[in-house]
Amino acid sequence: MSEDLKSMEDMGALLEESGSIQNIREHEIVEGTVVQVKREEAYVDIGYKQEIAIPKKELAIPEPDSAEEVVKVGDKIKVYIQSLGGENGGVLSKIKADAEVVWDDLRAIKNHNEDPETEDLETVDAKITNVVKGGLTATVNGLRGFIPASQMELHFVKDLSSYVGQTVKALPIEIESHKRRLVLSRRQLLERERESKQQEVFSTIHEGDILDGTVKRLVDYGAFIDIGGVDGLAHISDLSWERISQPSEILKVGQEVKVYVKNIDPEAHRISLSIKQTQRDPWLDKAEQFKEGELIEGKIVKLAKFGAFMEIEPGFDGLIPMGELSDRRIENADEAVAVGDIVKVKVLRIDQKRKRISLSINRARRDSSNANYRRYQPKGEVAVNSAEETPVE
Repeated sequence: MSEDLKSMEDMGALLEESGSIQNIREHEIVEGTVVQVKREEAYVDIGYKQEIAIPKKELAIPEPDSAEEVVKVGDKIKVYIQSLGGENGGVLSKIKADAEVVWDDLRAIKNHNEDPETEDLETVDAKITNVVKGGLTATVNGLRGFIPASQMELHFVKDLSSYVGQTVKALPIEIESHKRRLVLSRRQLLERERESKQQEVFSTIHEGDILDGTVKRLVDYGAFIDIGGVDGLAHISDLSWERISQPSEILKVGQEVKVYVKNIDPEAHRISLSIKQTQRDPWLDKAEQFKEGELIEGKIVKLAKFGAFMEIEPGFDGLIPMGELSDRRIENADEAVAVGDIVKVKVLRIDQKRKRISLSINRARRDSSNANYRRYQPKGEVAVNSAEETPVE
């Protein structure tokens, strides 16, 4: 071969190599082939004039004990070109290439979820790592993200520490890869799930239904109860027939309960529930122990403009109307009785529907007087009551 021909071939090869090199630029992601793997590094051919080593710390997070744990000869991998040239041929990073792929995937997920025609949301797995000011930090495929406290649950959570170590489904809502900023939301996902479940629940339940529920959250004014993926509110007055000051007195989170559906408002997405209406009213059990017309004793516990309340037994009161407190005309209840007085009364009426018991001191006294009169009355005579008794409504 002539020297001129050999020189031309060498020049062509050099130009070909030069053209290939010119297509490889710093700060880009390219695909390469793993050609050699050692403990501390792996050598990759990216079409450059020489193979370039990737140290194991740039292969994966966390750093592996050996590069052989991550790649093997013949693997096709994407690498990020941090720089080219120098004694080692350049500096490559698989970690940064993987991160850029993740950023691209996250952007695609966000765009998909923001499409008005999207029905099924795409989520990411976020592993909660720490509690920080304003929320939580999390990792998503090696990227660091942030979940604001307001985006963690449907309701406010005072202590977020219980989430550390958990992996939760979340949605990417803000992405700025050049700033390495990723903001996630679990709340938006929960809202979408709640809306879907609400539509299903609202189409199947009816007022008056008795359902199984699970106590999800206790607040001062009642309890939120899960009835199949949707929470309904049982007001504190609907938790028990007995008077309570805090829901925690009778309920705890996670407790299984029966609930009565009081009201459904599909537009406002509200369901009113009652626990006590699934149980027999203990007032009725107490009322059945007494009969109209019998004489009983009790303590005056409260005075009102229309009469006085007498405690028949703890938690079970009856009303003595103003006209039944005294045989004389009075303007105020305290003219006849005082709180703490023990009095004998006659049961006039037991109204189970309205849960009211009407009592009378007057008629108890009258019955006692008539009994004493009959004791000394000659046999055969009939006692005449000067005052006609009429029932109190």
